[in-house]
Formats: sequence, C-alpha cells, structure tokens
Amino acid sequence: MKRFISLLLITLTTAFCAVQAKDVIPIRVVENQVNTVGMYQVGDDIVVYKEPHENSHILYRVRWNSDEFFPEDIGFEKFFAVFIEKKSLALVETVDCLDEWVEIVYDKSTGATGWIKKDDPYKFMTWINFYNNYGKKYGLTLLKGAPKSCLDIKASMEPNAKTIATINNPEMIKLNVIRGNWALVSVFDMDRTPKTGYVRWRSDDGVRYFYPSVK
Repeated sequence: MKRFISLLLITLTTAFCAVQAKDVIPIRVVENQVNTVGMYQVGDDIVVYKEPHENSHILYRVRWNSDEFFPEDIGFEKFFAVFIEKKSLALVETVDCLDEWVEIVYDKSTGATGWIKKDDPYKFMTWINFYNNYGKKYGLTLLKGAPKSCLDIKASMEPNAKTIATINNPEMIKLNVIRGNWALVSVFDMDRTPKTGYVRWRSDDGVRYFYPSVK
C-alpha cells in the first residue's frame, strides 16, 4: 500500500511539474538577444513567414494549447519570451515592427527570426511600454548573472553617481519610472524600509539586467 501511495505521489508530482514547467519567465541575463525592440502578444495559431508578405516562404506554423506546442522542435521555452498559462498571456520578442507586420524571434536558442502578420496593432509594446505595463504592476526582478553594479542604488542616472543604498535581500523592487537605460525604483528589503533611487535596468547595447516579475 505504501509503495502504491509513493508511486501515486510521484506520478502526481511529475504531472504537476510538467504543467508548471510550461510557464516561461526570464530568470537569467541573456547577452545574445540584444537587437530586439519590444514584445508582441500572440494568439494560439501563428504563421511565421520569411519575409513580411503573404506570398513569402512559410517558415513555421506555430500552434499551442494548454497541453501541447507544435512544432515540438521549438516548444514553449524557445518560442515565448513570457508565457503565463493561467492568464493566457503569450509574448514573443520582436526585432522590427511595420504597419501590418512584426518580425519576431521564433527560436530563442538560435536567435532565428521571421515575420508574422499583426492581428491587432495594439498588441505590440516597446520595451519601455512593456516595463511600464508589467513592471509597475508586479515589480522587478534582478536577473541571475547581472553585474554586481546593478545592486547599487544611485542618486542620479550616472554610473559614477553617489551610491545611496544597496539591494540586499529584496522582497519587492517597485518600478516608478523608466528613463532611458535607468529605472527609478523603490526597493523594500527585509527591514521593509524603502530605498529609492536609480538602477541600471539594461546596458547600452540592450542587455537586460532587471525584468518585470510577471505573475
């Protein structure tokens, strides 16, 4: 009986983890994906073209639901920049945006790009808009691999500005405003005392160090 219960628990845990694993949210700095301009929210049936016109070669037809992703050689992790199943939130990184088309990164492991036709012009967000929409609502997370200088909260938007506080064990990093590559934040560490100042949220060449804590 004990063995049966153990096997049942393992099976349920595995199934649970498999479902949870489909959620995609960046946790680590990625230095080879810097030429993107923002995000686009996609539906569950996407045709990816080589060029921005419907007579172009079709690279992939991407389809997904709560259980499966087609084609399997790409999958949830490689395709989505952010995917939150319970919210049906599916975002991909974009390289270029035209009136009717958007160029997306459809395979993050290789950086491969292709074009999809917009089904709604308001689904495109620049990085600034994305951070303002989600960072202000959920706060920011410092990505693993970010330089130690990102822990310094500065008095102004200059690398050599006075460091007025340091991020230690943050319970919340509240985004107040984005200004260029700097973010004005209020950091609440374990002592719950807010520390407000500027942090470098991305490098000059587009490497992101902080990311919205989308939930």
